[in-house]
Amino acid sequence: MNLRERKKLATWRAIQTAALRLFDEQGYEATTVEQIAEAANVSRATFFNYFAGKDAAVLDQDPEERLNWQALMAERPADEPLWDSLTAILTGFCESLRDRMPLQRRLKAQSPAFAQSAQRFGEQFFKDLRRWVESRITSADELTPILQLNLAVSATITAYETWPAEESFNRFLRRLERCLRQAGPGTPVE
Repeated sequence: MNLRERKKLATWRAIQTAALRLFDEQGYEATTVEQIAEAANVSRATFFNYFAGKDAAVLDQDPEERLNWQALMAERPADEPLWDSLTAILTGFCESLRDRMPLQRRLKAQSPAFAQSAQRFGEQFFKDLRRWVESRITSADELTPILQLNLAVSATITAYETWPAEESFNRFLRRLERCLRQAGPGTPVE
């Protein structure tokens, strides 16, 4: 990255950090774009150069995050069973959201407007994951890999949806591991 790109990324991250802090302190509805811009030491116009709205300041992926999850996919051994790869990738993806996921969940519960915006969160990750799975299909059996992908994604969603508000993020990760283990091929339900 050249200096200009590094400065842009630093500004993007400063705005997101300010937004996350203010949403955590004040709630989604009570926080304004103007407050976020002021806390990040940028103008309102600069805020909108980086984010489409205040929901985007929480939901948009850090420009380097996509590279990180693509690396998670690329580093899986070609001979590793697909389910094991999916488990590692989905767990790694959720782990990368450790600082934001609990706040996003609280904001969804507090704000119907935010919950509506958050429905698209993770869309790019899941598209990339599907392409990655499709690139690993080496036999005439296309059904099994896509079925495993859909089961792994459903297990991840189930872990998230059943995560009690009072549980820590580490407990969520254990819940995710359990859901993935139970949904895995040939695994009996506990």
